[in-house]
Amino acid sequence: MTTVRIPAGWPATEEQARAVQDELRERVVLDEPGPPPGTGRVTGVDVAYDDERDVVVAAAVVLDAATLDVVAEATAVGRVSFPYVPGLLAFREIPTVLAALEALPCPPGLVVCDGYGRAHPRRFGLASHLGVLTGLPTIGVAKNPFTFSYEEPGARRGSASPLLAGTEEVGRAVRTQDGIKPVFVSVGHRVDLGNACAHTLALTPKYRLPESTRRADSLCRRALQQATS
Repeated sequence: MTTVRIPAGWPATEEQARAVQDELRERVVLDEPGPPPGTGRVTGVDVAYDDERDVVVAAAVVLDAATLDVVAEATAVGRVSFPYVPGLLAFREIPTVLAALEALPCPPGLVVCDGYGRAHPRRFGLASHLGVLTGLPTIGVAKNPFTFSYEEPGARRGSASPLLAGTEEVGRAVRTQDGIKPVFVSVGHRVDLGNACAHTLALTPKYRLPESTRRADSLCRRALQQATS
């Protein structure tokens, strides 16, 4: 497990964090399709916290995109690097997530975040932030629609409907299993929305959430228990 320090010059106030978002948002690439679904590698990242001990743990789990077998995994532990502020959660997580990705023994391929990319009040959630900093293709697959609206997609797996901020489509609600609550997919960086949804379906053959998210969640929870025991 890699131990992470808070980077020098890391934003300490909401104003500083929003200024960083404004600067980095201009570097998001939205005109690339991204890797074809079901090919290469897909990496899930997730974090777990112990706020009482000021500890955050990140996990990165690399899957073979065709078989969904685990290829590699890594974890990192650090201090919580920013207070809890809705819309600025990436600043609590990014240093440790980056360290987990850097500790992997192989290239991660597409990175899937348990959260948001463009489906964010400032159009720059964790998936976008991570993508810009690493240059990797990234998507966000969230469990809830945040502040956005959507019409319920059809009941069958693969049905989808726009996730809307007013009239702007910021993502899609995607039904990954028949009759089960949808997940909320948005573009992070260097992937288009259609491919982001296709990747999500390729990663959910049995369960509502992508295998990348399920495995990264399990690993970071185990690593947090180990780090705080």
